[in-house]
Amino acid sequence: MTVPAFNTVTWFQVGTDAPEEARRFYGDMFGWQFAIDPDSDGYDLVSYPGAEAPAGGISHEPDASRNHAMFLVLVEDVDAVCDQTVKSGGKVAMPPLTTANGLKFAYLQDPSGNTFGVFTPAAS
Repeated sequence: MTVPAFNTVTWFQVGTDAPEEARRFYGDMFGWQFAIDPDSDGYDLVSYPGAEAPAGGISHEPDASRNHAMFLVLVEDVDAVCDQTVKSGGKVAMPPLTTANGLKFAYLQDPSGNTFGVFTPAAS
């Protein structure tokens, strides 16, 4: 399996208060396949037909006010990227969090207010 390059978009997330409808829609539109994430409650992993590994996720949100679609960038150091975001005129929308399996991520905003994520995977 090829490891993606740092500083590239390597994951996407669709947050929805209607995950069943999202699975139906994206499955019908693009043939995406879904599996429950064993490491996260309320999260479905999205795989493309023929792909070796998931490329995105469906986040189950409590209500429509939290619906979203965003891309996430693989980075070497989430904390450093958060600092650089502020220096470059952006904002840290959600400070870095580390999941139980070691995945570290944060949500940022560019100067126009567009939200995106950065992450480092769990150590192998």
